[in-house]
Amino acid sequence: MTSDAASFSGKVAFVTGASSGIGRATALAFARAGASVAAVDIDEVGVAETVREIAEFGGAAVALTCDVSSEGDVKAAVKGTIEAFGRLDAAFNNAGIEQPVAPLAEIGASDADRLIAVNLKSVFLCMQSQVPEMLARGGGTIVNTASGAGVAGFAGQSIYCATKFGVVGMTKAAALDYAPLGVRINAICPGIVQTPMMDRFTGDTDEGRARVVAQEPIGRMGAPGEIADAVLWLSSDASSFVVGHAMVVDGGQTV
Repeated sequence: MTSDAASFSGKVAFVTGASSGIGRATALAFARAGASVAAVDIDEVGVAETVREIAEFGGAAVALTCDVSSEGDVKAAVKGTIEAFGRLDAAFNNAGIEQPVAPLAEIGASDADRLIAVNLKSVFLCMQSQVPEMLARGGGTIVNTASGAGVAGFAGQSIYCATKFGVVGMTKAAALDYAPLGVRINAICPGIVQTPMMDRFTGDTDEGRARVVAQEPIGRMGAPGEIADAVLWLSSDASSFVVGHAMVVDGGQTV
């Protein structure tokens, strides 16, 4: 998918959760496709490493430290992108955290608040700042990270599912708000992907990994680059008729 049809030469991409996993893979993919990249994450060291990797192959990128649950931080990150590159064409609102497996009644209110703030409120805050910048320059694309847990329920994941179902709903409604104005908004719904978040979720053990892989009809975890390819397609002119779609890329987990 990272062919001429997905060329981003002269474009600027904003990627949250860019310090590792799907976010890093997508930041690198945007840069390889010609985009200048704003790599955004609360992990200052990790996001600096992403920018270093982009610079190694001659790409242009800036590292922006940001707590995506903070309105002030998000506004500053978008402003920093414009200051660095003069425009914003594509945004991938990807930052998120996992929920430890637990039934609903055993989840603390503070833990639920944090999941909602990072996984759901952050998408609102990001789009709220990104959309005006895109409208001012004639349009753009936004892809929000939901999950297979945004289209199907999973035991022990009630709040995580709620946040990801919320991302899908917000994406669909916002897409209708802005499609007539030239901003296309879609969501990506990854399945089980080999990332640091998945390492934490599985306890980084062979037994834990085997447990989650057993949910995948394809018989393996996905690679971050496989999700990045789908994000770039959704962000490219090749998907120009795709609006408000929640694209599931999950190895058959939720079929």
